[in-house]
Amino acid sequence: MAPLKRRLHGGDVYAAARELGLDPRAILDFSASINPLGPSPRVWKAIADANPLLSHYPDPDCWALRQALAMCWQIDPEHIVVGNGSTELIDAIPRALGINRLLVVHPTFSEYAAAVTRAGGEARALYADRRDQYAIPIDRLCHVMGTGRSEGVSIDGVVLCNPNSPTGQACSAEDVVRVAKAARRRNLWLIIDEAFADYCSERSVLSQAASWSHVVVLRSMTKFYALPGLRVGYAVAARATVRRLQRQLPPWSVNMMGQVAALTALNDRAHAEKSVQFMTKERPKLAASLATLPGCVTLPTCANYFWIELPRNWRASAVAEQLWREGLLIRDCSSVPGAHAWAIRLAVRTQRENDRLVQALSQVLRRKS
Repeated sequence: MAPLKRRLHGGDVYAAARELGLDPRAILDFSASINPLGPSPRVWKAIADANPLLSHYPDPDCWALRQALAMCWQIDPEHIVVGNGSTELIDAIPRALGINRLLVVHPTFSEYAAAVTRAGGEARALYADRRDQYAIPIDRLCHVMGTGRSEGVSIDGVVLCNPNSPTGQACSAEDVVRVAKAARRRNLWLIIDEAFADYCSERSVLSQAASWSHVVVLRSMTKFYALPGLRVGYAVAARATVRRLQRQLPPWSVNMMGQVAALTALNDRAHAEKSVQFMTKERPKLAASLATLPGCVTLPTCANYFWIELPRNWRASAVAEQLWREGLLIRDCSSVPGAHAWAIRLAVRTQRENDRLVQALSQVLRRKS
């Protein structure tokens, strides 16, 4: 299988603003799945108070943040490594762990395949089935892992996005443990990306990661804590694995404002609870509105976004372009391996913003009905 090409991501409000002649703040971005409530209000004061630290290099060990994360998860901080977003850690993993052939369950985040390709390896693909609403194919995955081979080629690592981006599908913690056991039997690395697991914490296995020698669990401060501009993510793994990852990271990769903001956000439990409650309430409202769009299919989700299949006479690129002209960004998923040309992803934002998007999307679809 040829290495998969690099894919574009959502969230580029700057390019849209330049081309439309708008302020980036005037763009409504449904292409990036960020907490619509924004960061904890405490973050702004914490950053202002930390201004004197700008004259120093950032803490290369992210000591205070790692201590707080350790307390949060009741593990030793030596089991935690912090990176410049979880994407930096994804990039480091194939080199750090010697993964040359990574099995990727598609459709999913493109950076897993891109990272192993940049490291000189290749990605092997296992595709979720549309007939099962793209549910993560645990049985088939365990079967492939049991042989240690994909299409006759040996694999040495598996990546699982749970909940999956962009489909929103998630498997239970019990199924993830089953996959972990299958990986251990075949001496395979298992990478579990839990970037959106704050919205379905019962499906997380992060608390067990420190005790598994062959597993890395990734978390992001970008999505739930709404800090994409500061780039903070972390991984939990066995001590030896953490040390291998640390050796692959450049010095001072996590800036001090990012560390301060992440620490403050993590300690604001009230804002975190409010964010979960908001999503629990707003997500079904948006689902109901999307269900009124003729010819569209909206899949159930465990995250803060929806995978939608447009009417077959539409292409995702055409719909995305028409909404873009109105200052509304959505994620065109047609380039995602395993997806169709009419697949899009929409983030859940505030009710007013969601209503505006649904109205605009309805008008676009009516133009060709």
